[in-house]
Amino acid sequence: MSAKQKKELARIIAALAAFLVLLITDKALDGGLAGAAGGRLGWLLPFGLYLAVYLAIGYDVLWRALRGILRGQMLDENFLMCIATLGAFALAIYTGASGLAPEGFDEACAVLLFYQVGEFFQDYATGRSRKSISELMDIRPDSAHVLRDGGVVTVDPAEVNVGETIVVNPGEKVPLDGVVVSGASSLDTRALTGESMPRDIAAGDSVVSGSVNVTSQLQIVVEKAFYDSTVSKILDLVENASAQKSKAENFITKFARWYTPAVVAAAVLLAVIPGAVTGDWREWIYRALSFLVVSCPCALVISVPLSFFAGIGAASKLGILIKGSNYLEKFDKANIFVFDKTGTLTKGNFAVVKVAPESERERILALAAAAEKDSSHPIARSVVAAYGKEPVGGYTVTNVAGEGVIAEKADSVLLVGNGKLMESHGIDYVPEEGAGTVIYVAENGVFAGSLLVADELKPESREVVASLNAMGCTTVMLTGDNERIAASVAADVGVTRYKASLLPQDKVAEVESALAAKKPNDVLCFVGDGINDAPVLMRSDVGIAMGGVGSDAAIEASDIVLMRDDLAGIPTAKRVAHKTMRVVYENIWFSLIVKVVILILSAVGIAGMWLAVFGDVGVAVIAILNAMRVGSAHSVNSLKGKKPHSNALKSTT
Repeated sequence: MSAKQKKELARIIAALAAFLVLLITDKALDGGLAGAAGGRLGWLLPFGLYLAVYLAIGYDVLWRALRGILRGQMLDENFLMCIATLGAFALAIYTGASGLAPEGFDEACAVLLFYQVGEFFQDYATGRSRKSISELMDIRPDSAHVLRDGGVVTVDPAEVNVGETIVVNPGEKVPLDGVVVSGASSLDTRALTGESMPRDIAAGDSVVSGSVNVTSQLQIVVEKAFYDSTVSKILDLVENASAQKSKAENFITKFARWYTPAVVAAAVLLAVIPGAVTGDWREWIYRALSFLVVSCPCALVISVPLSFFAGIGAASKLGILIKGSNYLEKFDKANIFVFDKTGTLTKGNFAVVKVAPESERERILALAAAAEKDSSHPIARSVVAAYGKEPVGGYTVTNVAGEGVIAEKADSVLLVGNGKLMESHGIDYVPEEGAGTVIYVAENGVFAGSLLVADELKPESREVVASLNAMGCTTVMLTGDNERIAASVAADVGVTRYKASLLPQDKVAEVESALAAKKPNDVLCFVGDGINDAPVLMRSDVGIAMGGVGSDAAIEASDIVLMRDDLAGIPTAKRVAHKTMRVVYENIWFSLIVKVVILILSAVGIAGMWLAVFGDVGVAVIAILNAMRVGSAHSVNSLKGKKPHSNALKSTT
């Protein structure tokens, strides 16, 4: 709790204590405080005492209402509170001056007092929801240590040039994106990804700004200026998230704009028409004032944006950046997921996925690695990596264009390549039918076996696609790979359908076609790696970037960024969106129903000012507490660990 909030809480407690003493004393005395004072002016005693409490608790409300009137923006909750409470004071003065028992001083104080209680809850709830965002803001570095003129100079990160070397000591934030040139350490990327496990780095590894150096000093060559760094882009994204409003928020804004003048007009008519007909002005003015109190749209105006803010904050704790409440609202309804293959469903790197026969795995890998030892081709590197040991050297290697390589040493001749190489040398080989690049291996004219090299699936791909399919969503894979590889990956992952052999512009055309064919209530999400998918990410209803910690394109082009580069963030984000929207609609319907009921009761004289206070402040507090559930620690943990529930989400898709 901030110092300002503590001060406000102290003011509320002091005013509440004074009010309760006054109220109890007023009710306990025969004839109340006015009767104890005696005489025709006895009402001045409760008037003065209650007025002191009223001004102590409500001076800022009065000032905001006056300022709104002077600016031509008078029809807000402050104006409604002032009219209702000052009207109650006026009625009490009128009855007291008429020789009757003054009634209304206590109710006027109570209305303003409990209104301030509601405002305090709003401020506190907003502060809590902002906490995760403000924690994210802590990634902003204060300074950078630059190597200049043989020494270390501490400067603002914005003053560091690309190509300069910075020093990052243990415990300090990495101020700029770059590559480690000296040192080895662990980086805490929790503020960026939500992942608590530190990442080990050494010379040659890339690092991004905003992460924290944990163990040892690092020297880093800067690759990006501060304005173009990861931390700057993330902060800009978060700071501008509130500008993207959802349909529900826009509805509430428009609703409040028309609702407030309408209820003010209704309250005036409620006081004037029945008052003129019956002649009982006091009764009908009192009803109109109660009507005004309960009509204040605080619960809706406060709780709905707060719910979205809490949802965005909860997502950021889980390493999911959502650019605005409109995307959170859309994502709850998302039912078509289009995936790029390479780098999204797969790791985007070659790996040996099969060795045949498996019983000869070590020998086949050793022979292939010996032949591919000095090659820089990605497939060759994947073979050497799969062997995991230092390959045997000393071979003279001859490249055969379009076929493979021949490696010779003394009495050993290795043939490593495709089927054409085997056939040209008369090797009787066993064909491999798997999808990917097949490498056949022979030694001294005898076939040894084969290797299947393919792009590895991400470990979570199958589970995530299965979860989305179980929610009733359509899953589509787009890839530039050939039909055979695409069909194999699609079957392995379990997507609903796929398209193969696509150029980048073909992917845009496919998404355009899907957007044109979808139903009005369908929402299409494209999931890409954020590197070469920017046009498709921007064209889809919701663009989701598997950008990881350092992808500029991910942050720029997408609407949702999964900072862990983990597809499992998609079902998690969907749960966050679903829970947020459920709370939003709960608050809207609860507030409207309770307010309409109490408005009717106030108009017919059944509900007085005290029930009106509950209709305003009580409903607002309940709605605010409900909104706070989205961003609570328990809620975040449950959203993180809970498996997707198909029935719970199917209705929203």
